[in-house]
Amino acid sequence: MLSSSITRLIQLRSGIAFWSGCALVTAGVVLHLPMFLMSRNDGYVLAGMRMDAGMLFGMALIVAGILATAYGLLPRGLQASVAQTREAIPPPEDAPLTRSHWRIATLLGLALIIDIMKPASLGFVTPGMRAEYGVSAAMVAWLPLGALAGTVMGSYLWGVLADLYGRRASILLSSVMFIGTSICGAMPDFWWNVFMCVLMGMAAGGMLPVTYALLAEIMPTRHRGWFLVLIGGIGAIGGFFAASGFAALLQPEFGWRVMWFLNLPTGLILISLSPLLPESARFLQRMGRAAEARAMLARFGATLDEPAGSIWADGRARLPAQDRKYAGLTCALTSAALAWGLVNFGILLWLPGALVDEGRSVAAASALIAQSTLIAAPTIVVATWLYHSWSTKGALLLMTGLMAMGLVGVLSRDLGFELLANPVPVVALLIVGAAGVISILLPFTAESYPLRIRGRATGWVAGCSKFGGLLAQSLSVIGIAPPLAAAALVVVAPTALSLLLIARFGHETAGSDLRELEGASPSTT
Repeated sequence: MLSSSITRLIQLRSGIAFWSGCALVTAGVVLHLPMFLMSRNDGYVLAGMRMDAGMLFGMALIVAGILATAYGLLPRGLQASVAQTREAIPPPEDAPLTRSHWRIATLLGLALIIDIMKPASLGFVTPGMRAEYGVSAAMVAWLPLGALAGTVMGSYLWGVLADLYGRRASILLSSVMFIGTSICGAMPDFWWNVFMCVLMGMAAGGMLPVTYALLAEIMPTRHRGWFLVLIGGIGAIGGFFAASGFAALLQPEFGWRVMWFLNLPTGLILISLSPLLPESARFLQRMGRAAEARAMLARFGATLDEPAGSIWADGRARLPAQDRKYAGLTCALTSAALAWGLVNFGILLWLPGALVDEGRSVAAASALIAQSTLIAAPTIVVATWLYHSWSTKGALLLMTGLMAMGLVGVLSRDLGFELLANPVPVVALLIVGAAGVISILLPFTAESYPLRIRGRATGWVAGCSKFGGLLAQSLSVIGIAPPLAAAALVVVAPTALSLLLIARFGHETAGSDLRELEGASPSTT
């Protein structure tokens, strides 16, 4: 009776801290709106204006609110619960697909759309930012560089937090940070924008890998693979569509700054839906919160008839030292992620300029890339089908191979191969491979690691994919972006290495029970 009362008291305290923190962050953002609205007669130009007392006080409220939210999300009895004996209960491997699964997939798909919309908005705000602040193209490149640096840090940090705090808590903390970074739209100085963009990137970088980890642990085995790939693809396409749609709808009236203020309503949407967001039963189970884990499993239609003393009975004996057995797989996925980042944020961004240098007009180069993208559009559907119906390892190898072939095609065109005079097949191959790799890479990672390191492993691979882009954009910032053929030659190396390592250390995850990963090394078959 006393224990139950203490538990309810702790829950009440956590709830008060969380919702109070959300209110503080929201209030801090609202205090920045008056300065933005007062500039409407000047076309919402704030450059050179001084921050008023309300804005400075609002920043303090945002910091305090994020800290309060983090405290409210801290798992109850974090250290004590890990030491408890784990009760053996079955994760939902054999559960049927229910409305609850569709509900959580829809919610996490929305979260990914909102998450991906933030970095996708960079391309729409930089022209207006250059005009308002009067900065050069080289200087404005610091903005995407800062965003990428933030996503790298966020992916690594949130991956660790997901394994300590829990998947649900990490997603909600990321959402609260989204709200706080809305004030980027009111920054009167360019470098304040860059700093806030780093923080925004940290929030965005954290949500993606944690979402994959949570989906992998909730979805039944036979539906897990295609759900992960499809939701990731929908998030990517939806994020770019939302960014372009809001830019077309709002920027003509409110200027580029409104794209950052959208973080406020979109973040509040995620927070308001938080009661529908479940915690992973696996994480609850690992923390010794067996009653909550059983309730969560029942919510998703799991059968709770597994005998005691099964897979989790000796969970404490499975030490992190066994994680060294995943070193080869981690090297393989790291190499693939770095190669993808160099292709997506380097070669594909440098491609329009290279086509113009060949003698094409800007309009012709844009049309050519649009044609190639149209050819590559069905990639997500094809990747989903291959991943689910054929082979998870084979699908990743195939898409990585296509990306490598695209790089070889870029290099061959520079060497004068007449068969490749038309760049459309080469560009389409590169886009197809890159789109396929990123749609499969994180789902494959989430399915390949045991519970105790799944969050940080997925965060690591996600961070490495952005780190490749960080390297590429650093070259752009300092003005030494290499010729396209030279870049392709360099990127072929990590791409080929990833093919060899995935073939050697990758393992088939289709239809596999995630419980088999606990304490076991991955198969190399």
